[in-house]
Amino acid sequence: MEQTKIGVIGCGVISGIYLKNCQLFENLEIVACADLIKERAEKRASEFGIPQACSVDEVLANEEIRLVINLTLPQTHTSVDLQILSANKNVYSEKPLALNKKDAKRVLDLAAEKRLRVGCAPDTFLGAGIQTCRKILDEGWIGEPVSAAAFMMNHGHESWHPDPEFYYKSGGGPLFDMGPYYLTALINLLGPVKRVSGMTKISFPQRTITSEAKYGSAIDVEVPTFTAGTLGFENGVIGTLTTTFDVWAHKMPFIEIYGSAGTLRVPDPNTFGGTPSIKRAGHDDWAEVPLLYSFVENSRGVGISDMADAIQGDKPFRAWGELAFHVLDIMESIHLSAQTGHHLELDSHCQKPAPMPLNQSFQEKTWKI
Repeated sequence: MEQTKIGVIGCGVISGIYLKNCQLFENLEIVACADLIKERAEKRASEFGIPQACSVDEVLANEEIRLVINLTLPQTHTSVDLQILSANKNVYSEKPLALNKKDAKRVLDLAAEKRLRVGCAPDTFLGAGIQTCRKILDEGWIGEPVSAAAFMMNHGHESWHPDPEFYYKSGGGPLFDMGPYYLTALINLLGPVKRVSGMTKISFPQRTITSEAKYGSAIDVEVPTFTAGTLGFENGVIGTLTTTFDVWAHKMPFIEIYGSAGTLRVPDPNTFGGTPSIKRAGHDDWAEVPLLYSFVENSRGVGISDMADAIQGDKPFRAWGELAFHVLDIMESIHLSAQTGHHLELDSHCQKPAPMPLNQSFQEKTWKI
């Protein structure tokens, strides 16, 4: 199997799981990592056995590297993506693809001009939990989907993250931070969204950091920390999405999909596994559904492996730029709807990603609910 040589730009908190997991895929080889703080790159290279810790320019000048993973802060995703593409390399970015559709379109247009690929996190929807839910829906176990509800509710990142400020600045907030996991999962399960409406608020204008590194420092909040959106899917399903950093506790599900013949409860879309469950019409109890796919544990990097395979074979892949652009369009439009007080029709469209192949060991397994 031919390996795609990879460079990584950005060696912060999230980089560890990428550097670890990408070495587990036979078609990937990480050859260099870079960060504006050189010591970070050197630490990660030593920790994960990466051959070279270097500057961004050196990563981009390395002719062996065909794909670069952009793990920088959301505020710099666009500029770094454009640098990578300008160096004639494919790019896979952490979410969101950009802070706005205008910048995201610049990235996609340059990639198209250079005949390069753009991929984007999250790839959690490729895991066993969401893929098993996809199979449940595709096989009609709850009938025709009618509506959906999704909830991402907590009290923010300032109690545990060493540098939580960016979560409350442009490009942050609960919708842009966590919304991509939920929206990507919903699109994978139900297809693209046609129009949205939204309401937002900043519940607490200032937050106090209680994590150890910056304990006691204040953050002035610049983005909505409570967002309620209504989603009109192209297939007629009506969905609601609530994201907030203002809630101390709740008992709401991550995602539920309501069908003509039952209800599907979807596990946390920020994980790869979890336990799907369904309650069908005429049944008294919920039933847990066994996972039928691979990638149950934290498998960040499977989307990159899928992308590298597509680059080698000149074929489609699943966590592709058009999907990430559609997610960004939804999020930006929810915020804009809240500002204007109007429903908004979306400009973008994308196809549902192809389902993942069944785990070979499960293909002969029968299951009844």
